[in-house]
Amino acid sequence: MTSVTRSAGTDPGEGGLIRNPVLPGFNPDPCILRVDADYYIATSTFEWYPGVRVHHSTDLVHWRPLGGILTERRLLDLGGAADSAGVWAPDLSYVDGVFYLVYTDVSSFASGYWDSQNYVVSATDLAGPWSDPVALHARGFDPSLFHDTDGTSWLLTMASDWRPGREPFAGIQIQAYDRAAGKLIGDERLIFEGTSTGLTEAPRLYREDGWYYLVTAEGGTSWPHQVTVARSRSLYGPYEVDPDGPLLTSFGHPDLTLQKAGHGSLVSTPDGQWYLAHLAARPYTPLGRCVLGRETAIQAVTWEPGDWPRIEGGLPSETVPAPTGVTAGAVRPDQHDEHDDFDLPVLGPDWSTLRRPATSDWVQLTARKSHLRIYGGQSPVGRQRPSLVARRVTDPHCVFETTMEFHPATFRQLAGVTAYYNTRNWHYAYLTVDDEGRRILEVMSCDTGKRTLHPDCRIDVTGVDRVRLRVRFDGPVVRFAYSLRPPAEPVGAGAPAEPVEGSDSAGAGDDWRELPVELDATILSDEYTSHLVEGEPAAWGFTGAFVGLWVQDLGADGGFADFDSATYEVVGPDRTQPR
Repeated sequence: MTSVTRSAGTDPGEGGLIRNPVLPGFNPDPCILRVDADYYIATSTFEWYPGVRVHHSTDLVHWRPLGGILTERRLLDLGGAADSAGVWAPDLSYVDGVFYLVYTDVSSFASGYWDSQNYVVSATDLAGPWSDPVALHARGFDPSLFHDTDGTSWLLTMASDWRPGREPFAGIQIQAYDRAAGKLIGDERLIFEGTSTGLTEAPRLYREDGWYYLVTAEGGTSWPHQVTVARSRSLYGPYEVDPDGPLLTSFGHPDLTLQKAGHGSLVSTPDGQWYLAHLAARPYTPLGRCVLGRETAIQAVTWEPGDWPRIEGGLPSETVPAPTGVTAGAVRPDQHDEHDDFDLPVLGPDWSTLRRPATSDWVQLTARKSHLRIYGGQSPVGRQRPSLVARRVTDPHCVFETTMEFHPATFRQLAGVTAYYNTRNWHYAYLTVDDEGRRILEVMSCDTGKRTLHPDCRIDVTGVDRVRLRVRFDGPVVRFAYSLRPPAEPVGAGAPAEPVEGSDSAGAGDDWRELPVELDATILSDEYTSHLVEGEPAAWGFTGAFVGLWVQDLGADGGFADFDSATYEVVGPDRTQPR
């Protein structure tokens, strides 16, 4: 890296603005990387495929999803993964023309234990092919690779300690990694025990002006989260902590929109401006539940030669000056709306699947023209073969809708739309059949594993081939709606059709009918799903709310549903209402 004295804090009036969060919705634990003029952010994906989601930008303002890196079982097997287990805190690096990805696959965590196997894969192109995973150690999680100026590479992780009465986050450890041999070599060393804040994790090393700067996350991933910086003249330390305190935190400032600020990764622009990509969350009420999960934001950093990196006030900002040369008119576009007619042979980069990759044995995009066919899988608690194709919720006010055909043969077959957090917390509007053979629409919720059927929402749809279903997030409330008519089409030269009497839609043909129940959206949050038992984390929530297409075939009889289209739309105060 080069050491150019320049702050990212230029006058906003002279350039563009980065608007946070740059990656809204469930996009936690960001690792930011620049290769020439291209920036990449890799984020955690936990129990969702594809593993390790990547976004691309050329200006730090506009970000485009590229999809995920770990797309097949050869690279990642999530069968049986617990809720919020799977891929934790990846690190993406580049050296000598090769991309390296290190990541932790956590199979379980409870009672003070972590089963956290670390792996490394490599490729000369982000699009792959990626090498077979090489197992590293399992002595801690949050791995990163540091490539020093002398050509050596080093693996860093937090050090975990399972022993009762000991500090489970025992510090930061380092060990040499031989890139040519593809293995760890030499002895492991503990180089940093953290500060009194505790819970030291997410290490990353940077070498600037003769110093090694160690960036870590501390305080846990909730409100006390912070980015800590320490430095040393020697790789092995001792590391001196920045005397001015954390580089970034929102702790003690409940009025800020961006909370939980921590888990950071630094990057420099080609002309030497510095930025920090970091984790953040937006609670619906002060220090309340964060339905959107942990998101990614970017802050401007001032880093004078030989000095400590600094963020103004040490606090996260919603708007940040963009790099030099980005024009004032360059604001983040609304890239989060999406309409999918399922015309492509593969799922788009905004889609994810739960615990198994989107293989042709259960996800088909060519069986029927312009349709997504999903074969039913296990029940909502099944962890080997669930059939859920979903996308992240990115705004407190949004709508997800689909047009589907489904002909269930028994009550064991269900298909519809869901607002989903994990196996124990979800809302679901689905079609099935009753004991008399009638096709019915029902709504069910699951709150901490307890199911509730909403009888007032039961609708007989016998004889209707195509049904439209909608799930709407209105801040803390989730609502479902249905329509038995096709989407509205313009009449004449772009003139809208007349509204249908009794409909909550403005377009004829939509005929949306809202189901008579308001459901709690905030049960779809990290805060709601986490709980402690005698001081030990019995369950953690690390993801965020999804909306998606869910199909069950509990008798394994070959049932499937066809989805003709799916649309996700943000409908906040500054946006138009849904169709």
